[in-house]
Amino acid sequence: MKSSGPGSREKGKDLLQIRNLHVEGFSDERWHPIVRGIDLTLKRGEVLGLIGESGAGKSTIGLAAMGYAKPGCRIMQGSVLFDGIDLLAVNEKGRRRLRGSRIAYVAQSAAASFNPAHRLLEQTVETAVAHGIAGREEANRSAVDLYRRLQLPEPETIGFRYPHQVSGGQLQRAVTAMAMACRPDLIIFDEPTTALDVTTQVEVLASIRNIVEEFSTAAIYVTHDLAVVAQMADRIMVLRHGRTLEEADTRQMLASPSQEYTKTLWAVRKLDKPEVPADDYLLTIDNVTAAYAGKVKVLQDVSIKVPRGRTVAVVGESGSGKSTLARVVTGLLPPISGLISFAGQPLSTSLKTRPKEVLRRMQMIYQMPDNALNPRQTVEEIIARPLEFYLGLKGAQKDRRICELMHMVEMSEDFLERLPGELSGGQKQRVCIARALAADPELIICDEITSALDQIVQEEILKLLMRLQRELEMSYIFITHDIATVRAIADQIVVMHQGKVVEQGLKSQVLTPPHAAYTERLLSSVPEMDPDWLTRLLASRKV
Repeated sequence: MKSSGPGSREKGKDLLQIRNLHVEGFSDERWHPIVRGIDLTLKRGEVLGLIGESGAGKSTIGLAAMGYAKPGCRIMQGSVLFDGIDLLAVNEKGRRRLRGSRIAYVAQSAAASFNPAHRLLEQTVETAVAHGIAGREEANRSAVDLYRRLQLPEPETIGFRYPHQVSGGQLQRAVTAMAMACRPDLIIFDEPTTALDVTTQVEVLASIRNIVEEFSTAAIYVTHDLAVVAQMADRIMVLRHGRTLEEADTRQMLASPSQEYTKTLWAVRKLDKPEVPADDYLLTIDNVTAAYAGKVKVLQDVSIKVPRGRTVAVVGESGSGKSTLARVVTGLLPPISGLISFAGQPLSTSLKTRPKEVLRRMQMIYQMPDNALNPRQTVEEIIARPLEFYLGLKGAQKDRRICELMHMVEMSEDFLERLPGELSGGQKQRVCIARALAADPELIICDEITSALDQIVQEEILKLLMRLQRELEMSYIFITHDIATVRAIADQIVVMHQGKVVEQGLKSQVLTPPHAAYTERLLSSVPEMDPDWLTRLLASRKV
């Protein structure tokens, strides 16, 4: 395949220069600064990590590197020089010629990057063919080669599958292949592994790192996880409130960050809740087996007990059955065998036949608040609904309870008239928690509710949940793939793999060696604050 552009691939030469970048965003009927005077230089073959909490400007800078501002934003000042071309000075047609061919973008949600109606292969080669970089047959052969380099299974045939027919990790590698199809000079990776479990994340990180090194591609790697970016980046830039807080070589940054704020970016990893044994159980799952469409078994003889006022963390990689278990408990998926008891009483297997009082006592918080909240309802309307439906509250009594719930989740009443689109990710998740609390439940099922949040916001949400548990004596089933989150919040741990419980017990028992083989693989896949961690892990697994 011929090169996508005229630039030399020689490492070390400046490829991207951003100077005095200012970007604004529109909200609350006025413009607000998002990026404030950022300077950035990226050399060919170099990987720069952009890290910081939500709202720091990471993704905005990544998009600006393509000469692009998302809807509701505008680039007010500065220059973006890509291989000598000022992307802010050339017209849109000129920028479009570069995007996809010489500059590529890999988004956080691989599923949203693919058209579900078309096969992977035709979408992978589309840009290369459209830009005239290769004919269809040559592009197809190159795509298969990329699939192989990215360690996708059955590289010769996986391209004929539709996006829904592959796993999340496979889809993330496929979107990386799509970005690499034109052999670009620069790729912006925007949180590409945030929603992946730790074992899948290892595979994707290794694949991305290898292919970027092999083709001497420069990259900007946007993330909120310092341990992840340490495996990928040569340099790290820490951002806060749209400004550069500090910038250094990766090893130097990890060894001695100059700013106290940088140390808070791995705060969740330092949380460790003392476990509390219990013998009073609120929920009992006894030998439950479940299947989709009555065929493929997705849960097999699962038995779990959830104590009152305690947290049971359910961990495992994608496809292990964690979320399916939540669907069974909530009555969305009736089991084909087994028994579930709640507060000592058998629980109906179907949501439709459960009394309203049982529904009230068991609530669920979902992974993506954007999907869980009605974008057309205000925060007040969202929280009011369960108060009206379950408790029959009206008027001043309802209004007082809404204000109490807002204070419980540490939000002011000023947010009540806002729509979800006017809130940050952490604020949206707090509203979801308030909505669940409005029903006055005894059990809350939390399904990956912190996986899409930055480390600082994760810590805030976890501390909030632990405080609410102490005050209200609620039980949690906390579904997650993040072992740091498990240490922070769990009393007991259930490890699942391929629909079965591999190991379970008190947190200290499960996290202390010796481990079951799968638990060992899960724990060893948790990124460490060491730039050599991924290299060592991959070497040990080849032995």
